[in-house]
Amino acid sequence: MKDDPRLEAYGTLDELNSVIGILISDIENERWSGSTLMEVDRVKTELAQIQSDLFVLGSHLATGGESREDQSKNRSHLPLIEPAVVVRLEEAMDRMSVDLSPLKNFVLPGGTRPAASAHLARTIARRAERAIVASLLVDSGSNQASEAEEWQLLTVTQINRLNDYFFVLARHLNRLANRDEPIWKPKKG
Repeated sequence: MKDDPRLEAYGTLDELNSVIGILISDIENERWSGSTLMEVDRVKTELAQIQSDLFVLGSHLATGGESREDQSKNRSHLPLIEPAVVVRLEEAMDRMSVDLSPLKNFVLPGGTRPAASAHLARTIARRAERAIVASLLVDSGSNQASEAEEWQLLTVTQINRLNDYFFVLARHLNRLANRDEPIWKPKKG
């Protein structure tokens, strides 16, 4: 059914994947100085890998909700959800964070077009995480996290780290373009 929570979850992953395609295009169309080109190419490679990783997550979500026996049979043909994906994301965030100034204010989405697209990807990743958790709770029929299967926990962990990755990436892209981050400055009084 079109209103199935699993369909919402992997449909949101598909939307995220499309926005990552726009982000890659935005990065390719930005004018980068010579010293940042190698880092820009590294980011584009990471984003292409993330797109592939999202297809893996989506394939597992699309086959959820069956009997345990059917799930085991169907999952044996699916690509594995690799815990190393989370490690790769964390290493990338560490690399990008090295030259970022510490946050003292909230950052508004914006700056360069690629940074704004990274913020859009971040918000869609957050929505995907909520949709995935909701779909897994419906499939398990329980609010008990202990009943979740390993692939479900890896899926939630990966998408959670991904929204953090996009936040750091947005800041990193603005820094690479020598653009100040838009900072939220609340009005006093």
